[in-house]
Amino acid sequence: MSSRSSLRPVLPILIGASVMLSLAMGLRQSLGIFVPPLTRDIGITVGDFTIAVAVQNLTWGLLQPFAGALAVRTGFRPLMMGGSLLYLIGLVLLATANGLWAVVIGAGVLIGMAMATTGTALAMAAASSAVSQNVRSMILGLVSASGSIGAMIAAPLGQGITGEWGWRMGVAAFAVLAVVMLPAAWFAGRADKVREAPAARAQPEQSGRQALMTALRHPPFVVMALAYTVCGMQLVFLTTHLPAYLEVCGMDPMLSAKALGLIGGFNILGSLFFGWAGGRVNKLLLLGGIYICRSIGFIWFFHALPTPESTMMFSAIMGFLWLGVSPLVQGWIAQTFGLRWQAMIAGVAFFSHQIGSFIGAFGGGWLYDQMQSYSLAWKVGASLGLTLGLIQVAFAFASRPRAPRLVPAAE
Repeated sequence: MSSRSSLRPVLPILIGASVMLSLAMGLRQSLGIFVPPLTRDIGITVGDFTIAVAVQNLTWGLLQPFAGALAVRTGFRPLMMGGSLLYLIGLVLLATANGLWAVVIGAGVLIGMAMATTGTALAMAAASSAVSQNVRSMILGLVSASGSIGAMIAAPLGQGITGEWGWRMGVAAFAVLAVVMLPAAWFAGRADKVREAPAARAQPEQSGRQALMTALRHPPFVVMALAYTVCGMQLVFLTTHLPAYLEVCGMDPMLSAKALGLIGGFNILGSLFFGWAGGRVNKLLLLGGIYICRSIGFIWFFHALPTPESTMMFSAIMGFLWLGVSPLVQGWIAQTFGLRWQAMIAGVAFFSHQIGSFIGAFGGGWLYDQMQSYSLAWKVGASLGLTLGLIQVAFAFASRPRAPRLVPAAE
């Protein structure tokens, strides 16, 4: 009862962060359903569209550490609300695009900037600051799970509207959903008051530079950040190229929307499971296991032509292993380095993730344009994922969990 009552005052923060993250992640990872009709209509190639996705991921990754550092000074609320507005503008620009540059600016630059302040790092940091350590891993799993609900709604809705009225109306429907992010961000911003409480300020003070140097000198963090690269590579390859791959294989276009929706549904289960498991098992070991299992799934699915049944089974497996990394990464960073600079340190790790995302989006499209096949692209993703996952597991077994040596704060 005491834990339930202690959560009541922070429920607006947790619900706001969950809704904002759900829509930000769900709309973004469903953009792939527009690739076939959009590229045909405005006369660009699949590779051209993936330039926009690659720019989005690179922009997101580059800005994430700065957004995390800025949140310490300005607070969560102005950053989250500003990012929600940028997200809406980006979707409107994409819905009215008639050429490559509008697609790159709308779906690439603006949504990438928005994700730096509405995505996982800030949403999870806001949720972390609102709850105690004994329930933090589970709460982060719940918030991470909410990131899947948006995809469950957005992908089928966008595909259905696109089939009836065209891709522009489908993107416009996404823009309407994005409006809800604004009030959600406002409620999530109440985390600023929690963080200003005396108990929250009792932690040792460090500057952002000192906190960053502490993280970069901590070997487990470096290994985790490098292994995190494979996460972005595999996930963005799927969200960007799975619809086009299924179309090339002669599958019903609605199958890709169902697959993305199923990924979202099973992601809820996976996020809840890994949020729970992260409080009981070595988080770094669980991360390595996720990357290995994903890679095995890639090999099983892509080595033969897909069927509706294999596609749905593959989507369920990938969904379970999807955003389960978020509560593990965020929980480990908060546990190891504290809450004050959590968003910034997570942003540094996330930049590594986005390097992988850039490769998964642009590299997959470039290889497809060169070879008219996704064969080499999935093989590269699977082999790198298997290799880095094994390295992560080996390092988790070899290293004893211990706190990093903090850099003393300057007077």
